[in-house]
Amino acid sequence: MTVRRIMPDVPVASREAMDASRDFYGLLGLEEVMDMGWVMTLASPANPTAQISFFTEERTAPVVPDLSVEVEDVDAVYERVRASGAEVVREPRDEEWGVRRFFVREPNGRVVNVLSHRA
Repeated sequence: MTVRRIMPDVPVASREAMDASRDFYGLLGLEEVMDMGWVMTLASPANPTAQISFFTEERTAPVVPDLSVEVEDVDAVYERVRASGAEVVREPRDEEWGVRRFFVREPNGRVVNVLSHRA
């Protein structure tokens, strides 16, 4: 099983707070790579897997996740997670922006967004 990237997901109170976060992390060298209005991702141009996302809400799931883990095969990981008895917060789903993902609660209560980009 291959992990491609891990990124923190930060809830913010408003679009203004999201923009302020973009400006602040821009000072550290991160650049905007995705903005869907309710979620924005910043990445390092030198290391594109170094990312952070900001959410004003979660439009297709019950909660904003605490972190995202991109894996090579989301369905294989889902089967392993389900077989372990871990709490699945949201079943696998294909999203309109090109990912397949599910949410699971880890042992400390954090919600993890596990995803793969569709071909």
